[in-house]
Amino acid sequence: MTTHLLEVDGASKAFGGVIANKDISIKVPEGKIIGLIGPNGSGKTTLFNSIVGSHPIDAGSVRFQGQEISQMLVPEIARLGMLRTFQQTRIYGKMTCIQNMLISMPHRNTTVTHMFGKFSAPDHEKVERLLEFVGLYSKRTLLAGDLSFGQQKLLEFAMALMNDPKLLLLDEPTAGINPTLINGLIDRLKKANAEFGVTLLVIEHNMRVIMNLAEHIYCLAHGEMLAEGIPTEIQNDQRVIEAYLGAH
Repeated sequence: MTTHLLEVDGASKAFGGVIANKDISIKVPEGKIIGLIGPNGSGKTTLFNSIVGSHPIDAGSVRFQGQEISQMLVPEIARLGMLRTFQQTRIYGKMTCIQNMLISMPHRNTTVTHMFGKFSAPDHEKVERLLEFVGLYSKRTLLAGDLSFGQQKLLEFAMALMNDPKLLLLDEPTAGINPTLINGLIDRLKKANAEFGVTLLVIEHNMRVIMNLAEHIYCLAHGEMLAEGIPTEIQNDQRVIEAYLGAH
């Protein structure tokens, strides 16, 4: 029996008179990589914001591990094991990569102490292991602001992994990354899923990436669900093709 880590049922969200999401339902099975695609303005990021508690839904249900979370606050949801990344990175540019990793650790109220290097051996090992995992070990003492945009995205990914999330929502992880580095990022996402057991829900505009990465894909258009299926079904769905080509 498939266990659904995340279940969104009939979620709707409006901002004033603008309906951003209307009756959206998705299921994310535990241990899987699920894709969320759609043209610009289709409501993908709004849905992410609603799921993680930034903009609670107006109607419907959001359940995480069977628990209703639709009206919970962001920190409460994060403590349950759900985190997200952003299209524009949210790193601390004037801190080193190591410092960024340390202050992202969960349930820490000794940030200043950690910034000056007084942290436990297991913490240190975890930081180094994850920086190595994302290919940033050699950059660990550099200021995060001196990294390329693609490297900053990798750092943000590593920061999220410091929290041992059960579910990680990635908002366009390959956007702005040098095309020559994209295959490496895909491999790291797959390895994080396989080796760390992190379930992934991924917004992605690069169709080659999402077809290679996701096992099941949902497509939004104009704030509504347009199609869902395995990658080959989505790739050949005329409605999806028309939505991306602007033919409807």
